[in-house]
Amino acid sequence: MSQVSGSARALAGAGGWLDDRFHAARAARAAMRKVFPDHWSFMLGEIALWSFVILLLTGTWLAFFFVPSQADVVYHGTYAKLDGITMSQAYQSTLNISFDIRGGLLIRQIHHWAADMFMVAVTAHMLRVFFTGAYRKPREVNWLIGIALFTLGLIEGLFGYSLPDDQLSGAGLRVFEGILQGIPIVGTYTAFFLFGGPYPGSPIVPRLYILHVLLIPGLILGLITAHLFIMFHQKHTQMAALGNTEKNVVGQPFWPYFLLKGQAWFFFIFGLLAVLATFAQINPVWLYGPYTPLAISAATQPDWYMGLLDGALRIMPSWEINFLGHTLTLSVLIPFIVPLTVILGGAALWPFFERWATGDRSEHHINDRPRNAPVRTATGMAAVTFYGVLWAESANDLIADNFHVPLYTLTWIARVMVFAGPAVAFIITRRICIGLQRKDKELLEHGLETGIIRQLPDGGFIEEHRPLTRQERAPLEAKKAPALTPAPGSRDGNGVPAPRTSGLTDRTRAIANRAFAETITLQPDGRGNGQPPGEHSVVEADRAGQ
Repeated sequence: MSQVSGSARALAGAGGWLDDRFHAARAARAAMRKVFPDHWSFMLGEIALWSFVILLLTGTWLAFFFVPSQADVVYHGTYAKLDGITMSQAYQSTLNISFDIRGGLLIRQIHHWAADMFMVAVTAHMLRVFFTGAYRKPREVNWLIGIALFTLGLIEGLFGYSLPDDQLSGAGLRVFEGILQGIPIVGTYTAFFLFGGPYPGSPIVPRLYILHVLLIPGLILGLITAHLFIMFHQKHTQMAALGNTEKNVVGQPFWPYFLLKGQAWFFFIFGLLAVLATFAQINPVWLYGPYTPLAISAATQPDWYMGLLDGALRIMPSWEINFLGHTLTLSVLIPFIVPLTVILGGAALWPFFERWATGDRSEHHINDRPRNAPVRTATGMAAVTFYGVLWAESANDLIADNFHVPLYTLTWIARVMVFAGPAVAFIITRRICIGLQRKDKELLEHGLETGIIRQLPDGGFIEEHRPLTRQERAPLEAKKAPALTPAPGSRDGNGVPAPRTSGLTDRTRAIANRAFAETITLQPDGRGNGQPPGEHSVVEADRAGQ
């Protein structure tokens, strides 16, 4: 007891000493009492955070042994199959880390798996934010920060697996150099500057090393810090539930609940990555051999998050344009620009497009259910399908070999599906969302099926329904119907045209508004947080503009 009291007095004394000088006690108490909502999907962001921390820890350890040099050496290490082979110091040091340094292969694989998990978590987190509408005011800036983190993750992953200077990473760098050269006017100069001369050049690995271990991690760390500070300041969104409103936060305090939960989550993720690194081999560079520009490996694919660009390159026809003595290589430029513009550019502009189309300027702290926003959810699934088709196409050689399908047949299938797939996904998802809304309407009107069958006096049979509880009604009633703007060309009772519907932009906005408003809307009691309901009416927006 005396030891505990002594420790408490020591901590109190240290805290008092710090508070006397920095006056941080009040701010610290407020931070410790900060309430965060508790939902499993909110942990996706923490997976990305702790994966990045593990990347920093393992990357620092690897930096002690990796030699970022393309100077030629003759290998005489543990891996006998490459003994006597001339290779770069970068590749030699990678082999030494894998076979000669105790625990080196384990740390290398933890690092690679952590990079993949970071991108998986960032992608899943962004999808959760998109489908629930958590990017809306006042969180547009944090949404843009998330897109920047995803983009930097793509670049960091590309530069990271290019460092070992093996045959696989060298082939990826060759594709990267070709993409740079395909950029009009500045592409050739950019590639020449980055590679330090004609490909492959000798300074490329040291330059990628500096970018990989210093510049890009620093940018990612700064953006993650800004992301967390903005989230802390604006408060976290929460799911629609009983008692949850736009003006409160229902959950658990930062201390001790979320702080201890986050620590446990870190160790769980680290343990999972260690198990993966132990039993699941990834990037065995010794099987590929040192890089030589004269050779290319069969069945080579990049990490999954780069499959978008690789697949786009594989389905693109060999188009070129000669203009004023300059060659514009569309077969490289289009696969580089179009997928990134569709995915990243579309994601960045979507919050502002949705606000423009719906006219919604209010703040949102309650997440939408994906079914309650059919156009948004359908657009997200169309983007996922677009990404998935190109990702699958990045392995078209493996698919052709294993399923005995001609390679060019797969290429043409992908060329069709990259356009037809997103359109079909949009239509199907939209109809599913409308159907789920009708199901919600039925639950509110008739209650939940109990499974009890009762016979009527006239001999018929019916199933008994029970009314929904307040907890069950709350998420259904929290739905808000989008506001309808005047239809293009509509007039009031006096024949006066509706304001701001005469120009092309206003008509386009009105049509987009009708698309967003296509939903089964409820007219609850106005509280939407599980309080006793009043009368309900069901309205379906007329897409024809009535």
